[in-house]
Amino acid sequence: MKILLPMILTFAFVGCASVPQANPQLSQQAKKLEAPSAGNAAIYVYRSNSPFGAALKKDVWIDGECLGETARGTFFFKEVAGDKEHTVSTESEFSPNHLVLKTEAGKKYFVQQSIKLGAFVGGANVAQVDDETGKKAISEYQLAQSGKCSKQTISLDSK
Repeated sequence: MKILLPMILTFAFVGCASVPQANPQLSQQAKKLEAPSAGNAAIYVYRSNSPFGAALKKDVWIDGECLGETARGTFFFKEVAGDKEHTVSTESEFSPNHLVLKTEAGKKYFVQQSIKLGAFVGGANVAQVDDETGKKAISEYQLAQSGKCSKQTISLDSK
């Protein structure tokens, strides 16, 4: 038993999860990183390409609404109202983790979702990254299909 549990946990983290990809034309359009519509800001959320936790899919929400499930090497894009606070959330082992962004109209924001070690399963975290890091990741990753989460909404009370 002492050997069996670590082996099971190891295999849980080495497989590769996949999520439905968006249309390739939409992915190429999103990768152009064009300025958001007047009065809006753009938020790009991407999942790091780390092999750790590759077997896990994790939900991401903006302002409590489902953006979609992430897998390694995927990203999402959403325009939001500028000059407001917006909350990017990800599911984690016990409760969602939140990141509050104070957006400015006309700007782009890049958020990295990363998998972290958990007590029973891998957790997830979200953190804002600089433009250079975010743009590089988006250029290498694929746009995932939006709208499918294990839960369609979450509570923002714990932020």
